[in-house]
Amino acid sequence: MSLVRRAVSEDAEELLRLRQVLIDSQPGADTSADWHGESLATVRGRLADPDGGFAAFVVDHPERAGALVVGTLEYRIGRAGNPHGRIGYVFSVATDPEARRRGYARACMEELVRWFREQGVGQIDLTASAEAVPLYASMGFVRTPDPLMRLRF
Repeated sequence: MSLVRRAVSEDAEELLRLRQVLIDSQPGADTSADWHGESLATVRGRLADPDGGFAAFVVDHPERAGALVVGTLEYRIGRAGNPHGRIGYVFSVATDPEARRRGYARACMEELVRWFREQGVGQIDLTASAEAVPLYASMGFVRTPDPLMRLRF
């Protein structure tokens, strides 16, 4: 039996908690948690829709989820190598500090990659911290020359 399971709506608070663990680890990030209350209903709704384009996988740890990986399906106009334009995007890969170095993030990522394949995804994108690059590289992810830019509202 796998350690990993797909998250359900009852896991929404844990997903937000682990996302905050990730945010708190990023230098210069806004680490306020006052957004959790507004986000909770949305996350519950996304988790309650197993056929939607949102999936989270967790590894349970005593009393709570110890690791988390979240991904979404996106569509872009097709191209060579991905004619149907289905893209997987990975975000919020987080492990509780006391649960690290046990392979939980890898196990969750493997399940998410399997889910993406089942959805017909032609490529999977993510951004990686320096600490996470070895994990992703060992799974076959490679750096791309695409520069990322962002506009916030």
